[in-house]
Amino acid sequence: MIRIRHAGAVALAAGTALLLSLVPAHARPPGGAPEDRVSAYLDSIRDRPAELRAFFRALPKGGDLHNHLAGAASTELLLRIAVEDGLCIDRTTLAAGAPAPCPDGSRPAADSTTDDDFRQQIIRAWSMQDFVPGAESGHDHFFATFGKFGPTTWYHQGRLLAEVADTAAAQQQSYLETMLTPASDAAAALAAEVGFDSDLAALRDKLLAGGRMAGLVRTARAEADQVEADFRATSHCDGADPAPGCALTVRFISQASRASTPARVFTQLVLGMELAEQDPRFLAVNLVQPEDAPAALENYRLQMQMLDYLHGVYPAAHITLHAGELVPGLVKPEDLRFHIREAVLTGHAERIGHGVDLAYEDDPQGLLRTLAARHVAIEVPLTSNAQILGVSGPDHPFPRYRAAGVPVALATDDPGVSRSDITAEYQRAALTYDLDYRALRDLARASLEYAFLPGRSLWADRDGYRPVAECAGRRPGGDHPSAACAALLAANPKAELEWKQECAFDTFEAAVLRRH
Repeated sequence: MIRIRHAGAVALAAGTALLLSLVPAHARPPGGAPEDRVSAYLDSIRDRPAELRAFFRALPKGGDLHNHLAGAASTELLLRIAVEDGLCIDRTTLAAGAPAPCPDGSRPAADSTTDDDFRQQIIRAWSMQDFVPGAESGHDHFFATFGKFGPTTWYHQGRLLAEVADTAAAQQQSYLETMLTPASDAAAALAAEVGFDSDLAALRDKLLAGGRMAGLVRTARAEADQVEADFRATSHCDGADPAPGCALTVRFISQASRASTPARVFTQLVLGMELAEQDPRFLAVNLVQPEDAPAALENYRLQMQMLDYLHGVYPAAHITLHAGELVPGLVKPEDLRFHIREAVLTGHAERIGHGVDLAYEDDPQGLLRTLAARHVAIEVPLTSNAQILGVSGPDHPFPRYRAAGVPVALATDDPGVSRSDITAEYQRAALTYDLDYRALRDLARASLEYAFLPGRSLWADRDGYRPVAECAGRRPGGDHPSAACAALLAANPKAELEWKQECAFDTFEAAVLRRH
């Protein structure tokens, strides 16, 4: 497993020390509960950017539940890989291509090391840096980046993960569920060989016949072994000075390409669920690519039926789905009416990514009641939603979900493309929706509570975050766990991470209020 414990404490101490250095004595509010005093301090610095950034960077932020590995790595790292691999860059599209010698109409990526204008052109084409909507929409530019930098990610996922993990750990996160496409080429080949059959049970039998799917699983697990080995080597996880990301608990979500053929989508879903039941590094499946792509729209209900069938075959495999990443004008009105609801009721989604078109669903209030009753968490990447869909502020359903008691977890989506990070997401949420420290803390708690990590939770009450009986009466950070609580934590990875986060909250609050 991708985890080393001691580096995270160093990152937290550094973050809280920086925060404390920026807390002037006159700004520290007197008296009251620690949470209220931290909230008062936050209110006092809302117009001081450096102190705000330090506050939100040091804030414990739990996990990132909606993160695409290829889109999470920085554009600078991808460009560096392009240079090292000798790739060529198309002069017109700025897309990375095959290694040198470069054909007419392209030039070596290495030119970007000496030609800063060229470098900036590539960075803008591969990310949202300096993007201004015009002839090209934010939606189109965002999704086009993946085709441009794609070749830089194919053989370096462990290296990408090392950077992404370091970034998360440095911002006081302890957990990451990142999405990747296991055995992509082999799965596509198997799908093309088998074809599609509307009898889904028969189609699964064909995929499993002759050990075909078993071979695909072996290929995917071998790829994951290589990703993990490359990650550990890049981050020096087994050395005397491991990188901060080595402390992060990392798990994988298998992507299925919803804009592909039904045969390929089904093959990828079967593979992802087989992995989730056989390899503890893999937890869930998700459908990715633009929800408004023609094939994604045409086959949406079919894909939900696939998930409905497969959920019965693989009940231990978790399901989280991109749904409602749509706005009027992007699709015809009828396509806005049912995606979130069907993802939950037919697709068995335990979490929903984005959920932006809530207001256009049939009976949105009824849908909110369903989501709240089922504890379906919404993964909300505010920056991504603003860049891709142009939805932000009061137009975003974030406050509506919270008011209805639907669990919400802030997320990054593709922070490398967005040129953002989880600290910016928390800061944006707090300033836009006037959130106090208690609300921010509960958002961080939700990001671990609704993680797909196995085992029991620390919380007996998901709505009020009341500890389970074994740990009741113990204050993380102030008390050692009782024998019963310690046994619970040792046996349950989720509860263990949640306890540690509560300890981190204590440390954070003390940093804000020290010398108060």
